[in-house]
Amino acid sequence: MAFGITGIREGPPPLTVALQIIGIAAAILLVVGMFTPLAGVLAAAAEVWIAISRSSSHSGDPWVALAQAALAAALAMIGPGAWSIDARRFGRKRIDLPER
Repeated sequence: MAFGITGIREGPPPLTVALQIIGIAAAILLVVGMFTPLAGVLAAAAEVWIAISRSSSHSGDPWVALAQAALAAALAMIGPGAWSIDARRFGRKRIDLPER
């Protein structure tokens, strides 16, 4: 049995691999709380791109990626938590609402 070029399994496209690497790196930064606004924006952008590519190729459900993008954008806007590296480096930011 001869194996030709058709017998070799092709891997995923390089853009998909790059988006997954960006998403994993951003997720690690979000978990440890380092560069939270930047990591949140990167994760949201990568997930939106994944959702667009999934909906255009009909290869999967884009709603999961859109939900993850919304969560990453919310984390980018809210900022790091009290136990994050960003809070240790820059101080914890608190929002105090004035009483009426």
